[in-house]
Amino acid sequence: MTGRITSAHQAVEVAERLAAEFAVDAAARDSARKLPHDEVGRLSATGLLGVTVPAEFGGADLLPAQVADIVRRLAVVDPNIAQIPHSHFVYLNLLRLAGTHAQRERYFGQVLEGARIANAQSERGGATIADIATTVRPAGNEFRIDGAKFYCTGSLFADILAVLTRLDDPDGSSGLAPGEYIAFLAADTAGVTIVDDWNGLGQRTTGSGTVAFENVRVSGDQLIARAAATQAPTGYGAFAQLLHVAIDVGIARGALDTAAEFVRTKSRPWFEAGVDKATEDPLVVQRFGELAVAVAAAEATFDAAGRAVDRLVELTTTRAADPQSIAALAGETSIAVATAKITADRAANEVSSALFEVSGTRSAAADLNLDRFWRNARTHTLHDPVRWKYQHIGRSVLGGAPPPLHGVI
Repeated sequence: MTGRITSAHQAVEVAERLAAEFAVDAAARDSARKLPHDEVGRLSATGLLGVTVPAEFGGADLLPAQVADIVRRLAVVDPNIAQIPHSHFVYLNLLRLAGTHAQRERYFGQVLEGARIANAQSERGGATIADIATTVRPAGNEFRIDGAKFYCTGSLFADILAVLTRLDDPDGSSGLAPGEYIAFLAADTAGVTIVDDWNGLGQRTTGSGTVAFENVRVSGDQLIARAAATQAPTGYGAFAQLLHVAIDVGIARGALDTAAEFVRTKSRPWFEAGVDKATEDPLVVQRFGELAVAVAAAEATFDAAGRAVDRLVELTTTRAADPQSIAALAGETSIAVATAKITADRAANEVSSALFEVSGTRSAAADLNLDRFWRNARTHTLHDPVRWKYQHIGRSVLGGAPPPLHGVI
């Protein structure tokens, strides 16, 4: 039986309890690449995965910053588990922004009963990641999907797959507008093959394998045009990116806390320091101060970005501003989230690497698996390169140019 979360306060309490439980075996799961089926089951059983469902459909309707805070709390102890529902929340947002009332009623209801959504989005072989070869085409009274997807995070734990497709309908017989569509379909639909072949050096247990589609049949009411969310100032991309920031911020905090505990309990001071404890070594103290500032800066920009996304979502939901003002605010919000992503990227990679620098040789023992922090940070921060975020920020500062609306800023 799936529980129901009714408030942000309750969501935080549940997230904290689960984080304490998940922390116990996090290192062992990573080391053995033991997929967290039980943990993900407990996560959905609490009702946490339904917190973004609108109140109209029986959900808690939490704001983006509140959802991101839940993800951050989980990421401190296990960023793998924190990343698994990323696409779940993103595609629930797509459903909110672009789905019909019947689609929202159907899929929100399934989520409140415990259903989990995973993405089938990224592809290989195109000139860029923006090229989509997977097609959805008319097939009698239905549609047919064919293609292959990679890096499908959470697919091994999913009940529903959100599949990014390109409409292939040259004669217009489907009656659908040209463009990209998300197909919501059961993970066990005939013709769907989910392969556990993710072998990344970090984020090992996210279930980010390959999903293939061969003559997969869906009905028209399973398709949602993506443009309404991604080509309008809705905050869709900003929310998705905010959740990525939450994971990186969580990794940075987890690495700092783990390093501090290791130095307090296991490290020895360098003999030239002339002190009795590693915590009294002035150079170690200095480095911890620097790392703490990096983490605090990441957390502060994350909080600021969350407030910006909340403000945009509230305005677009209530239509409390004119379209021009909303468009301007959407640009500012994306810049705030991009700033947070850059800061979190730096902190996660720096602190997870410096963990060994401040902890000493003992920390490199393989059985401790402390390298998981760096491996997870290095792997997850490859999402949406920050070098392009610097470009958009710079153009905004120098010329007031708004960032593009492609959903990954």
